[in-house]
Amino acid sequence: MRESVRQRLLSINHEFYEQFGASFSGTRFGAQPGWDRIIHYFPKRGAVLDLGCGNGRLALYLEGRLEQVRYVGLEGSAMLLAIARKQTENLKHISTEFFQVDLSTSEWHRESHHFDVVTALAVLHHIPGFEQRKRFIRAASGCLKPGGVLILSNWRFMQNPRMRRKLLPWAAAGLSQDDVEPGDFLLDWKKDGEGMRYAHQIDETEIKMLAESANLTIAEQFVADGRDRDLSLYSVLQTRTI
Repeated sequence: MRESVRQRLLSINHEFYEQFGASFSGTRFGAQPGWDRIIHYFPKRGAVLDLGCGNGRLALYLEGRLEQVRYVGLEGSAMLLAIARKQTENLKHISTEFFQVDLSTSEWHRESHHFDVVTALAVLHHIPGFEQRKRFIRAASGCLKPGGVLILSNWRFMQNPRMRRKLLPWAAAGLSQDDVEPGDFLLDWKKDGEGMRYAHQIDETEIKMLAESANLTIAEQFVADGRDRDLSLYSVLQTRTI
């Protein structure tokens, strides 16, 4: 993928969250059903890094289920971060820190090995370019303690009739099918105005390739969420132990 195309796709999503951050947050409340299947990977006491934390609702979910957790949320949208800070300011068991960073770059990453769990929920599919997604997974794995887990969820919009109705032609973004990679799509948004987002359809095959590139093993995969319980593919990746 040409760098100019990648930057165009990133700008589409940046503009979307700047314009529709509040509306988007209003549609993202409460826990996703799939979270009840991943909660046992979180230690009662430990450290969690939430990549693309949005409005902080994962921290709210963890509050009633864990005992003492250091939670770090990274997010590119200033508006969503403001909402996250407000929503989590009175938590008792989750100590929160939030930082505004661009997850599409390497600037957010510091090889730390500090975290028991790293999450990227509905995030990876917004990163254009397979090579960039590989870099993201490698960077995320570098934040894990030995034996830690990286938990991903990715939209299965091509398997979901309601989501497929949101597809837009690439001409709407001044691009063509030849500019993008297989599995790349443009989705519309019609709440409080009209907008669009870039997303990539990530399947089990790609997850396997990404895991192998970061020397991770797939501990579990399942489908959950949405009206038909099939909207998201969850993947739990674990660091290899010697």
